[in-house]
Amino acid sequence: MLPREVVQQIRRLQLRARRAVEDLLGGEYHSVFKGMGMAFEEVREYQPGDDIRAIDWNVTARMGHPFIKRYIEERELTVMLVVDCSGSQQFGTQLQQKREVAAELAALLAFCAISNNDKVGLIAFTDRVERFVPPRKGTRHALRLIRDVLFFQPEHHGTSIKQGLDYLNRVQHRRAIVFLLSDFLDQGYERHFQRTGRRHDMTAVRIADPREEELPPVGLLELEDAETGRRLLLDTTSPQVREVYAQAGRKRREALQQLSRSSRVDLIEVSTDGGHLDALVHFFQVREHRQRRT
Repeated sequence: MLPREVVQQIRRLQLRARRAVEDLLGGEYHSVFKGMGMAFEEVREYQPGDDIRAIDWNVTARMGHPFIKRYIEERELTVMLVVDCSGSQQFGTQLQQKREVAAELAALLAFCAISNNDKVGLIAFTDRVERFVPPRKGTRHALRLIRDVLFFQPEHHGTSIKQGLDYLNRVQHRRAIVFLLSDFLDQGYERHFQRTGRRHDMTAVRIADPREEELPPVGLLELEDAETGRRLLLDTTSPQVREVYAQAGRKRREALQQLSRSSRVDLIEVSTDGGHLDALVHFFQVREHRQRRT
């Protein structure tokens, strides 16, 4: 049984997510993520203004006056949340840790899915897949996913985006809506990223902290890699040291931006500074506008 304070935290997150879905995201989600095809619904009599291309000529010939076929969108979708739970997700120098940001975004996306009667599942990974929750519907299922993202304690600390994406492609045979939530502090996953982008409708969500691209001049600063335990002593009073550090951070960000563009994968960039809901709303709005133009 979960401790009372844990249940209360999950409930608070549920209420915030539901309010955001009802006020901001529900309609955008439905219009942005379309069904995978059209399903036949009925044959009915032709009415003035109907598209003549929809006339069912066989029924029309039998009945002696025009009938048309009606189709509806096959709406039910599968949403997969592929969430990085590695050691670096415990980092955060602003309002939240990266893992808390990931949990809030996962909650928002999960409630968007279930409010549209879609299925949602979870793959939590470090340098291996640590947990898989098959996609299902319902509020209780969404709450379980939130709990897992927020409180699940992985056994390992490293990162392998490749492992997470390969597992997704093994278990999810049909095309799905995929949100990959990570800080992308990893290497060697690019080919798997591109392959998944071709197979699914994938959106990459980069969760970053401002201190990963900018160091304050506070003197000697010891940094520890949360995944390897490696330590590094930096003299932050040196402008050269701060510039090299900033360049490395910008290079990682620009490389992911280029990979996303070349793979035709949407990219949402969020921070631990608390502006991630605005970033998600902006993404939905931009994507909806783009679809209207095509």
